Amino acid sequence: MEKKIGVGIVGASPLNPGWGIAAHIPAIQALPTYYELKAVSTSRIESAKAAEKEFGVPAYDNHIDLINNQDVDLVVVAIKLPNHYEVVSAAINAGKMVYCEWPLGKGLEQSLELARQAKLANVRTVIGVQARFNPVIKYVRDLIRDGYIGKLLGTSLVGSGMAWGDVTNLSNAYTLDNSNGVNMLSIPVMHTLDALTYMLGDFKDVSAESAVRQSKALVKETGETITKTAPDQVAILGTLESGTIMTAHYQGGVARGENLRWTFRGSEGELVLNAGSGQVQLADNLKVYGATGEETELQELSIPEKYYASSSQLPEGVANNVGQMYLQFAKDLQDDTHLTPDFEHAIQNHELLDVIEKATIAGEKQTVK
Repeated sequence: MEKKIGVGIVGASPLNPGWGIAAHIPAIQALPTYYELKAVSTSRIESAKAAEKEFGVPAYDNHIDLINNQDVDLVVVAIKLPNHYEVVSAAINAGKMVYCEWPLGKGLEQSLELARQAKLANVRTVIGVQARFNPVIKYVRDLIRDGYIGKLLGTSLVGSGMAWGDVTNLSNAYTLDNSNGVNMLSIPVMHTLDALTYMLGDFKDVSAESAVRQSKALVKETGETITKTAPDQVAILGTLESGTIMTAHYQGGVARGENLRWTFRGSEGELVLNAGSGQVQLADNLKVYGATGEETELQELSIPEKYYASSSQLPEGVANNVGQMYLQFAKDLQDDTHLTPDFEHAIQNHELLDVIEKATIAGEKQTVK
């Protein structure tokens, strides 16, 4: 590229490291041909000073100064969901490109408004649904499309939320309050359903149930017991446009065995994905097992090297899939394509999330538009 993309990250405190530090900064640093970190912001002057020392770039204790930095072309919003709307809207109004972590807004209405603002301002956007960039997810998608298991009959998965159990840490305690919108359905389930629609196509209809089965949670750092209103059980039954039946059951907390088991059964064979993490967007240890034709036992499948071609320059772990999103976005800007999930894509997911929520309230099947 003729000019590197200057990146400013909102939410990058070394004193309280979060997703910005764990995933975004390593990904950006691994792609120096395309990107350069230009600024970071935190919520306090102490953490801003620590960030400036840590990363060697200007650091602010507010997002407005970061957005107004002329060297920042792309504003990355890696903060808690309740604050997304204010920061994303400000970045759009300044004419900056925006990479926002999923969910886009707190509910469908906020998200629609942010997508509308971005469209009117004609700014490029990215929504952080990185599971579809995992090489294993891409490989399974191709196996199914190439007929490895014949006609896909059904798919089912059981997953752990990893959070939303009976123990939490202080920084994630707010996710147990359902009014904040950061719950097991909106995070691990929707990240997984984004990967599902990438592999198998869109939904036709859904039914769903949710429940709070453990109403109290212990905060590890303080020993305090807090009330949990966010569901720790979410079950979905859906029909895809292809006619394929899918089921998903997510449970709060961490399982003692597999935290993700995802089965794809076809007329000629079967595929199984599993991982140590129930959150597909975070899993860097996905494994796939398959059997086809006359084979009667599942065997672990080796992922062809071509699926890792774009990963070789990226760090292992959670920064890898995020880095692949950055790489695709840079190519989109270079080639004037739109292959990176953007705010319009986010709206599709938010509309699906809204339908699932309505299905849990109504207790009956809902049509997906």
